[in-house]
Amino acid sequence: MARGAGPWLVPGLAGAAGAVLLSRKSRYRALVGAAAAVTAAGLTWFFRDPPRHGTGRVLSGADGKVQSIDPWPDGRTRVAVFMSPVDVHVNRAPMAGKIISVEHIAGGHVPAFDKESDRNERVVWRFETEIGELECVQIAGTVARRIVPYLEEGATVEQGERLGLIRFGSRFDVYLPPGIRPAVVVGQRTRAGETRLVSD
Repeated sequence: MARGAGPWLVPGLAGAAGAVLLSRKSRYRALVGAAAAVTAAGLTWFFRDPPRHGTGRVLSGADGKVQSIDPWPDGRTRVAVFMSPVDVHVNRAPMAGKIISVEHIAGGHVPAFDKESDRNERVVWRFETEIGELECVQIAGTVARRIVPYLEEGATVEQGERLGLIRFGSRFDVYLPPGIRPAVVVGQRTRAGETRLVSD
């Protein structure tokens, strides 16, 4: 299970266990117990953290759908991947390198697929890599009101290593350095730590 899932998962499982134990006493309680068990199962599935073993120059940092590919004024290209509530929400390092900085920025909680979500609560990661500085941004959505980073500034990461968790629907942006062109297209599905973002 994903690190950082405890505040949601533990109460959900405990509540489901209690509801199921009490469900024998009445039909109403049986219905409540069944609903609690379904909710707990959904939380367990949502906070899954499957192993990933991809190879490539730059890999996707998130499971989801490519929402947009935008040229940036400084020559970089932003690849934004939207994660719906049914996607895995553990994000991974697109490349091996050293973490230059990890910056938490407070903000709003509009839907992560909205253009105004650039002002949402977010965590900005900057990496020193073999292709230059690589920036990644975890963006919280309407329901996702907590980003849980796993690593700190100064740490060295391997490609595909877990960076952190965003609880519920959200977005993960990768800013490719100038001269690096994406190999994905808008609408394409990606898998964190497996899908190649650029051609090798």
